Amino acid sequence: MTTYNGEKYLKEQLDSILIQIGDNDEIIISDDGSSDSTLYIIDSYKDPRIKVYKNKQSKQNYKYSFYKITKNFENAISKAKGDIIFLADQDDIWLPEKIEKTLNEFKSKTLLVIHDCKVINEQKKIISESYYTQNNSKKGFFRNLIKSSYLGCCMAFKRELLDKALPYPQNAVPHDIWLGLIAEWNKKVVFSNEKLILYRRHNSNQSTSGSKSNFSLKTKIEYRMILAYFLFRRLVF
Repeated sequence: MTTYNGEKYLKEQLDSILIQIGDNDEIIISDDGSSDSTLYIIDSYKDPRIKVYKNKQSKQNYKYSFYKITKNFENAISKAKGDIIFLADQDDIWLPEKIEKTLNEFKSKTLLVIHDCKVINEQKKIISESYYTQNNSKKGFFRNLIKSSYLGCCMAFKRELLDKALPYPQNAVPHDIWLGLIAEWNKKVVFSNEKLILYRRHNSNQSTSGSKSNFSLKTKIEYRMILAYFLFRRLVF
């Protein structure tokens, strides 16, 4: 999980995760310099399974806003020790059996599992019964290079995927799309129709996934070309 000034929804999300994990599991949190009570809320749990790391903030001005999120997630992922790694946002709600049902989708050769979710607003009112339907989510490497179905908060993957995916390129690469496309290239992805989280959209979201992008068509084409270039370098060489 990554955090940044997430005090409003963080406790509800942590509660929904903690009730599902065991004593040998861990919650890795990378905080990107929160100035509200985010860190206080985390510390109040006094739970040894929760481990907080501060993301080393760069003074660089990134052309693409999502890359700051990518670097924060990379910090979190690099600290994880488990064989299966789940990505989580600070403001969603995990539904009961998310972990159990996701783990059941992993087969011997599966690298990554992604599931559907319900989209909610700030007041937890459902605004879409299915992100898959809303986004027309489907498998396919080239399809997802053009229009991604990969939503990080609905993804879990095996540690071995990190051998192929990390480190992230030092450029315009969304953390979840990068992981999804590398797993797609290896034809080891499972799309589950189970709706296992409430995916919250609000004015303070760090990511624009699930809502209309503010990027111009030129910018969308540009960063996808950059993404394709770095994918080719990583996957071929």
